[in-house]
Amino acid sequence: MSIAASTSTDKIIVDKSRSHRNKAVSKTVRATRQRLQTGSSAPSGFEREMLLLHIESVLHGAMALPLLVILIAASGIYLSGDPHILAWALLALSAHAVTIFLARKAKREDVVTEKVSVWRRRFLAGQMLTGLCWAIFTLPDCASCGEIASGLFEGTVLFIALAVTAMGTFLLRNALYYTFLPVLAALGFSSLRTGDAVDIGLTGILALSLVFLAFMTDRMNRANVHILSVQSEKDDLIAELEVAKSMSDEARRRAEEANLAKSRFLASMSHELRTPLNAILGFSEVMSTEVLGPLSNPTYKEYTLDIHRSGEHLLNLINEILDLSRIEAGKYELSEDAVNLAEIVEDCIGMVQLRARGKNITIGHQFEQAMPSVWADEKAMRQVTLNLLSNAVKFTPSGGEVSVKVGWTAGGGQYLSIRDNGPGIPEEEIPIVLSAFGQGSIAIKSAEQGTGLGLPIVQAILAKHGGQFILRSKLREGTEAIAILPPRRVLQSLPPVEDVPSLTRRRRSFA
Repeated sequence: MSIAASTSTDKIIVDKSRSHRNKAVSKTVRATRQRLQTGSSAPSGFEREMLLLHIESVLHGAMALPLLVILIAASGIYLSGDPHILAWALLALSAHAVTIFLARKAKREDVVTEKVSVWRRRFLAGQMLTGLCWAIFTLPDCASCGEIASGLFEGTVLFIALAVTAMGTFLLRNALYYTFLPVLAALGFSSLRTGDAVDIGLTGILALSLVFLAFMTDRMNRANVHILSVQSEKDDLIAELEVAKSMSDEARRRAEEANLAKSRFLASMSHELRTPLNAILGFSEVMSTEVLGPLSNPTYKEYTLDIHRSGEHLLNLINEILDLSRIEAGKYELSEDAVNLAEIVEDCIGMVQLRARGKNITIGHQFEQAMPSVWADEKAMRQVTLNLLSNAVKFTPSGGEVSVKVGWTAGGGQYLSIRDNGPGIPEEEIPIVLSAFGQGSIAIKSAEQGTGLGLPIVQAILAKHGGQFILRSKLREGTEAIAILPPRRVLQSLPPVEDVPSLTRRRRSFA
């Protein structure tokens, strides 16, 4: 069975034809999700974010390298007394000033995505300039310090500089190589020129340290990329939640409007249709019973009977729609009292007995004896019983049989079972029959078509009582409808209180 999608605005809660107020947010969410799906763990996915973090790191740690350079210069002058180290210190501070200038300019101009690669090359060039300063530091020899002391001082300074650079530039990929490859080149050239074992050892250890720290900074860089990825996914989730909340608010608003329109329509229909229906039913009944005189034409009398039946059918339809609307809106209140289920069923059988005899249908009943009362709404239970009995009589063919049972459930509740030997319902159509305005193929082909609201009303009334409705059917074998009331609805009678002899008061004795 094909189901066509309706495009009418009264059935669509969210009007997708209109531009949504969070369209920009939705567009950002889709773009970010696509970027994350193409490679959220790739370092190139967050180049701009990583560059901005590096700029912040450079600006916050702007005084670290100058303090280190000043300390190194002071120590060098103290050990060697060579004033040339001051020139190196000024050169190193100048290179560092270039990096600070680049960082401030980048922050002031607000780096855009298209200029990320340009600014990254600029910062790498600044790091290479700093590396050249460290390479110059390795060139002079301290003759007055001795070979070993000079090598120890030089190696200590380079290792500290390597560690500081690694910690300060791990957000900028390959910055460590750009800074210390010139230093390694200078040390290697010096080792090959002099053949000094100290220079060779220092070059080897510094190379291994550079590789190790480069590996660790790369891991730290990837860890920061992962953190940014998680944060981006969190922001995307927040944006999606905002969009979903906005759509939910829109859906709720439209649902409230639709519900208000439905309530107004039902109230108007109840007033506008019931008023003329009362006149139609009354006048047609007067004419059919010929209260004011005989009708000269017998066909007119048949017409009045048809008008009366049609009016009753329309009135029942209105009442069922209103009942279902009150139930769905939560306005259906139960007027509960102690009632006997078997007596209600027996009365309802008497109401449909005449119609059953007209179709030559036998209604058999089997009630459990001495069943206690139940705490339920009598009017609602009558409506449940009449709806089930009417369906059974309606769809049972002439000469059929309807069996009605009232008894105990296994859990201590009470049940009503109505079974017929009619055509039955296909198993795949039972959910359709239990839905509002749903009708099976047998009901559609039948001459006695209903509104499709009887069984949904029965199901809703039993749910209000905390009960259960079960519909069992097999094609060409019949249908059984079972209405179950829970054990807590059964009013058990208490045993009589036995008389017990009163206690005699014991006299107190005083010494």
